[in-house]
Amino acid sequence: MSNNKINDKKNTRRKFMKNTGMAAAGFMIVPRHVLGGTGFIAPSDKLNIAGIGAGGKGQSDIASFAESPNVNIVSLCDVDDRQAVTSRENFPKASYYNDFREMLDKEGKNIDAVSVSTPDHNHAVAAYQAMSMGKHVYVQKPLTHDIWEARMLTEAAKKFKVVTQMGNQGGSGDGVRTMKEIYDTGIIGEVHTVKCWTNRAIWPQALQTPTKKDRIPKGLNWDLWLGTAQMRDYNNAYLPFDWRGWSDFGTGALGDMACHIMDPVYRILPILYPDTVECSVSDSFSGNFQYKDYPKSFPNSSKIHLSYPRTDGKGKIKVTWMDGGLLPERPEELGDDEALGNWDGGVLFIGTKGKLMADCYGANPRLLPLSLNEQFEVEQTIARVPEGHYLQWVNACMAGYGNAETSSSFDYAGPFTESILIGNLALKSYFEVDPTVENQSFWGGGKQYHGRKRLQWDAANMKITNFEPANKYVKRTYRDGYSLG
Repeated sequence: MSNNKINDKKNTRRKFMKNTGMAAAGFMIVPRHVLGGTGFIAPSDKLNIAGIGAGGKGQSDIASFAESPNVNIVSLCDVDDRQAVTSRENFPKASYYNDFREMLDKEGKNIDAVSVSTPDHNHAVAAYQAMSMGKHVYVQKPLTHDIWEARMLTEAAKKFKVVTQMGNQGGSGDGVRTMKEIYDTGIIGEVHTVKCWTNRAIWPQALQTPTKKDRIPKGLNWDLWLGTAQMRDYNNAYLPFDWRGWSDFGTGALGDMACHIMDPVYRILPILYPDTVECSVSDSFSGNFQYKDYPKSFPNSSKIHLSYPRTDGKGKIKVTWMDGGLLPERPEELGDDEALGNWDGGVLFIGTKGKLMADCYGANPRLLPLSLNEQFEVEQTIARVPEGHYLQWVNACMAGYGNAETSSSFDYAGPFTESILIGNLALKSYFEVDPTVENQSFWGGGKQYHGRKRLQWDAANMKITNFEPANKYVKRTYRDGYSLG
């Protein structure tokens, strides 16, 4: 990617914080010939939405879109009939499919927009096919499973001229806007360090790959559920929710929660891509120090250090991510009985003049010590999104591409997702063999590993420059029948 393209993405993200009012105000009813363009839906028409993933989070996503009087839910798709029951009951007129490819092929002419809420490993292929057909897309977080996929979807949104939104709802919340307004006053000075943490994972991790073959439940199409992933026997350890901990399907605690917790970091601070990443992980041992088979299952807890060059050229910002119950040191300005973030996690900006903390989703931003908030009042300078994250996207789809903004359009969400997934690349690389080091072995385990290492990231070329084995985690090889473009 050229430097001009990187700067274009950065400028678009910055423009969001200034021009959110356009999205917050909804859309204007204007003549069809004035708007025009690919993917345009006349404001007087209904927006016909299809849901890929109709159970779990998909169920609530579809219901949220349907709160708009301008929405028809016209088609549903799920690989597991058991999970789709409620959505099918709620929208009995919607057609139903197990294979999203078949749904898009047969129902394409009836669909204006598509919601994608599948396990992470199938986000990109479903979204890309819909986008290539001129359909607006809403894709649950994280946007993609792989770094390369995020870059592809970012470019596709612009190529196909469709309205996009990633499902990190906090991006449309008041909290992150208030946090930026506080930051913009200069009261905490220049931020040089950020701490982010979460209580996730709340599903099993650090597991050995299943070898047992369980019976496939009735109603589940296991082949379609695997999608892009390589074929393997069905095992109860994967479904219905625990897929998040398996690296072939999910993106672990980082992928699940960083899109919420790191959103204020990426949205507010002058950063784009990190140039280095390093990590440390907790390990699970059994017997005589035989560790379990990372990277197939993510570790119980991890700490990831990202170094971001400031886009204004004023040095770097260090960002540390902690999960699995790990926490940053309590700031001196925070009382012993005062909350450090909230139950789900939090984020702490450390500046040259002070500190600013928020809960998960960027909620409840407050200066430290907390007494400062009693005497500090910030002016509201950024428009809010009163209709919320879901209907903001609906309204933007109705207005047509280029006529309204969304909080997490792919020109923002794509680079943001790449930035997050670089942390997972470090985790997955942790036990890779370093071909430049001799006599590698783990005590008693007989496994070679490279240990903790700072990885150098070339964002333009999506490549680790100092440890080649890590680069296989930039892009997976899809199973036959699935592709992007």
